Amino acid sequence: MAKRTPLKHDADEHLQRLRRLCGSFPEVSERLSHGEPTFFIRKRVLAMFDNNHHNDGHLAVWLPMPPGFQEMLVSTWPEKYFRPPYVGVSGWVGVELPLVDDDELADHLAESYKLTAPKALPSGGRKAAPRRKAK
Repeated sequence: MAKRTPLKHDADEHLQRLRRLCGSFPEVSERLSHGEPTFFIRKRVLAMFDNNHHNDGHLAVWLPMPPGFQEMLVSTWPEKYFRPPYVGVSGWVGVELPLVDDDELADHLAESYKLTAPKALPSGGRKAAPRRKAK
């Protein structure tokens, strides 16, 4: 399936949604990085908007993820998740914004926040993922 070039109104709508969700976490700021709106916790990247970056056809967000998440998401839902250039080798995942609802996107951002935020910061009111009991 060929990637389509995102329409400007689609990009604006999804960027506003990403701004709203990222803004729900403590100490998150936004500034341009590599030509795209990027969300930081202090100096560390929480999320990077991808609006057809290098004409790749994606309208997405790139997120750092814990080990194993990228492989699981990309292999299970390749139409929704992808390995982004540059940072994909470090386990980051690209999330196609038109294919995830706010709850799913908020869950991914919470995982990224837990991985990225300094330990001294609160969790931002997001629920932590349930931990598995050791067998």
